[in-house]
Amino acid sequence: MTSDLRRSLLEALAAGGGEDPGEQVQIDLVDEIDSTNTALLERARTTGDLRPRLLMAWRQTQGRGRAGRPWAGEPGASLTWSWAQVLKSADWSGLSLAVGTALADALDPDASSGAPRLVLKWPNDLWIRDAQAPLGGRKAGGILIETVSVQGVRLCVVGVGLNVRPLPEQTAKSFTTGMGCLQELDARWDAAEALLRAAPAVAHALDLFEREGFSAFQQAFDRRDVLRGRPVVTSGTPALQGTACGVAADGALLVRMADGQERSVVAGEVSVRPSPVA
Repeated sequence: MTSDLRRSLLEALAAGGGEDPGEQVQIDLVDEIDSTNTALLERARTTGDLRPRLLMAWRQTQGRGRAGRPWAGEPGASLTWSWAQVLKSADWSGLSLAVGTALADALDPDASSGAPRLVLKWPNDLWIRDAQAPLGGRKAGGILIETVSVQGVRLCVVGVGLNVRPLPEQTAKSFTTGMGCLQELDARWDAAEALLRAAPAVAHALDLFEREGFSAFQQAFDRRDVLRGRPVVTSGTPALQGTACGVAADGALLVRMADGQERSVVAGEVSVRPSPVA
């Protein structure tokens, strides 16, 4: 299965419009690892190898998300992988939103015909839309972007964790927003098929972001913005409370305060969650 999946990935990446994948892209599929992001960062530091590289693990023992929080998952039920690529952009503002948009469009491609089921929570989460859930949705995935400077260039490592099928009850309890999974969109999803859809989408998104920045993704992000129109609170100094009203051209979250003033919140400085008060 591993050799077949590797071959299929090379074909999918080549079909995405890149150069000869046999020469450019390195693919590693492993049974278990501590963290795919950590492994790719350390490999770049120690070897200086800057070729694009995909690393997927059926199980991560020390997977992590934003602010160092652990990412819970189960082999087969979860998909955990990372993509490393040199990114020459001078401005990385909105990169996590661009990646999230590309993933959502790849995994929920029929959203243009109606309200999308796979939505985006600023700045780096994918949710299953659920009007019955207290927060309007349940977390199905997350993105962690890290960088390392090697040989005078900046290597970008995009880590992705996705729930493919329902997780065991004990693991699911770690999702404070409630847990969602791709099989709610289509019961036929499995981890391998999700990777074949997601990896080329991320690779293409980084190329497009390098050329055009977040502006190339903003309209598509807006269609899936689960926070728009919702009461939100931010953690930070000072903390803000108001109503989310979309994102700016640089990917900053826009929050309308009670006095009508609009404030912007920059990715990486705060976390945002729907407020328990209207």
